Amino acid sequence: MKRKLPIILVASSAIMLAASTIGSTKATLTYMSDNYLAQIDIKSIGVTLTENGNDVSWRDYKHKDDDWSEATGVLLGDMLKNAGDEKLILDKKYDEKLAVKNSGSIDEYVRVTVQHYWADKETGDKLSKLDPSKIQIDFTNDGWTEDESAETTERNVFYYNSILKKGQTSTDFTDKISISGDIAAIVGQTSQTDDNGLTTITTTYEYDGAQFVLEATVDAVQTHNAKDAIKSAWGVDVNISDDGALSLE
Repeated sequence: MKRKLPIILVASSAIMLAASTIGSTKATLTYMSDNYLAQIDIKSIGVTLTENGNDVSWRDYKHKDDDWSEATGVLLGDMLKNAGDEKLILDKKYDEKLAVKNSGSIDEYVRVTVQHYWADKETGDKLSKLDPSKIQIDFTNDGWTEDESAETTERNVFYYNSILKKGQTSTDFTDKISISGDIAAIVGQTSQTDDNGLTTITTTYEYDGAQFVLEATVDAVQTHNAKDAIKSAWGVDVNISDDGALSLE
């Protein structure tokens, strides 16, 4: 039997916390994004990532042209505008309702992987010393099951509990996002003594100039021979009930 490959959709956006004045409890917010879609070859299947009710990125097979319809967008691009803020307000919960729409022509099962971490604003390199938990994402757990065995400090994996029928949109898997206010008090200090014996102490806010990154990866597989398809594509064992409900073993 020919192996069925999953469709994979990845959307990513990086939010830059620009260097702020020492003692400030706010940080200027700008954004940049690098959304991309994995290249695969499976017909009739498609997924769309939605954010706050709007389509952000999608990849769908086009039977007419034997080609893929795909587009990329920006996550969190309107976060401040929608909230009426000019600058990021620490501890404020911003709307970030992410869901998956079945934009293909067959029913499917879907999985999402959410990653969040800090990165260097210049190089984009991950800053492992900065705490991912300061990026606070509210997961709804409404209609989704988390694979706790796959959880790390910067990654959460969820499976939609039901078949996502063609044209249907899932329940939201995230609801809000915020940046913990205590990052404004996390500082490092260095001291330097000159030839006259005067010591200068420099205070540096560890999160100044860092970016917080949110990534959402969507996978979908067909419902035919679902247990085998999911095991082959995702490497996990699931139970499928008579009504199509999915649960992790």
